[in-house]
Amino acid sequence: MISVCIATYNGEHYLRQQLDSILAQIGKEDEVVISDDSSTDGTLALIESYHDARIRVLHHDPSLVTTTFPLDRPTHNFENALRHAKGDILFLADQDDVWIEGKVETMLAELQDADLAIHDCIVVDDNMEDVIHPSYFNYIGIHQGVWKNWVKATYLGCCMAMRKEVVLRAMPFPKTMAGHDLWLGIIADRYFTTKIVRKKLIRYRKHTNSKTTSGGKSKNTLWFKIRYRMTILKHIMKLYL
Repeated sequence: MISVCIATYNGEHYLRQQLDSILAQIGKEDEVVISDDSSTDGTLALIESYHDARIRVLHHDPSLVTTTFPLDRPTHNFENALRHAKGDILFLADQDDVWIEGKVETMLAELQDADLAIHDCIVVDDNMEDVIHPSYFNYIGIHQGVWKNWVKATYLGCCMAMRKEVVLRAMPFPKTMAGHDLWLGIIADRYFTTKIVRKKLIRYRKHTNSKTTSGGKSKNTLWFKIRYRMTILKHIMKLYL
C-alpha cells in the first residue's frame, strides 16, 4: 500500500493540479494523507469536492509547534501526516508541485534495493511556464551522507519516497530547527540504504510564498546559519551515542 503525505496551508490556488497528478498514479487501495495547518482559504473545501475515498484529511494544531525556525510548522505538519499514514511505502508531496507521469512506477522500482530514494526534478516558476533550473540535482550539487548533508543540505522532501521503517525510526522529529526532509535523509543515511535517482519526476514550483529556500539562494544571516548547523549537529550526535 502506498501513502502519499501532503502538508497543506492555504494551498487552494495550486492544490487541484497537484492532487490530479497524484491520484492519476496511485491505485484504489492506496491513500493520500493530507495534514492541514489551519488553512483559512478554500483548501479544505477543494479537497472535499473530490469525494475520493482515498483522501484522508487531518487537522494539525499549529499552536502545539515550537516555531524557532520558519520550517518548524510545515515540518511538524508533515510529521502529523506521516504519523497517520497506513502504507508500507510513503511518498512526500508539496501542495503546489505537479507529479510527472511515471513517478510512482519509477520510484517503486528504485525502492526494490533501497529504503529511501530521492529523484531529480525540474524547478519552475509560479505558473509552471518558465524553467528556473532544468535539474535540481545539477543546481544544488546533490550528495549522500549524514555529514555532507550537515554541511550542505541537499535532500528535497517532495522528491522522496521511502519504506515505512525509515519514518518509524525518525519519529519523533526534533522539536525545532530540523527540516523534515533533512531529518528523514539523515536518518536514512545513518541507519538504512539511500539511493539517488537521476530522473526528473516532478515539476517543483518555486515562488515567493515558498517556505523553503531549496531551488534558490538562502537569505538567512551568517549567525542564523551557524546556529542552525550547531542545532542539527546536536541532533546528529544523539544518533551516534
